[in-house]
Amino acid sequence: MQPTILLADDHSMIRKGLKLQMQLNLGYSDIQEVGTCSDLMNELIKKKYTHLILDIVLSDGSSLEVIPNIRKVYPSLNILIFSMQPAEVYGEAVKQYGINYYLSKSVGEEEILQLLEKFLHNEMPVTKSNGLPYQGNPFTSLAPRELEILHYVLKGIGTKEIGETLNLKMSTISTLKTRIFEKTNSSNLKELIELASLYNVNY
Repeated sequence: MQPTILLADDHSMIRKGLKLQMQLNLGYSDIQEVGTCSDLMNELIKKKYTHLILDIVLSDGSSLEVIPNIRKVYPSLNILIFSMQPAEVYGEAVKQYGINYYLSKSVGEEEILQLLEKFLHNEMPVTKSNGLPYQGNPFTSLAPRELEILHYVLKGIGTKEIGETLNLKMSTISTLKTRIFEKTNSSNLKELIELASLYNVNY
């Protein structure tokens, strides 16, 4: 049976390119695309999808905000993260939600197709990790919720607005922000932004 595939990426060129590759090279035809978290949630209600290819940063927020909900409502949905964000940070975080496929947009076309083929055949990915934490990258120690908050902090959005957006208390946001600064050893926002830039953590 053909898989039903949903692509969620904020860049239409990437969606179109990926869709075309899957149609021409892998022979899959049932592919829909969305560019925002809200369109993603609406599309999942409309149709039963077997596979979701998801970017971390969508145009209306971070998909880390909706992954827990997707996991709860659609536990059998297979998810692959396709992102420019560093795998050692976000790939480790999404494993907590049972997402084992993490594909970097910077790898070659052939490797992308090989991994997509495995993912769409529901094969388990080969893990390159040796169980040791990544040395040197301060963002690898952040929990999914902290990475979610980090996305807004790096954009310069204040505690009150983050709280309203994520429907969390200001005290919770403050605690999470403090943890982010402690774990990354940053003493202010400027340092945190410089650090994010150094380790390719985009926002």
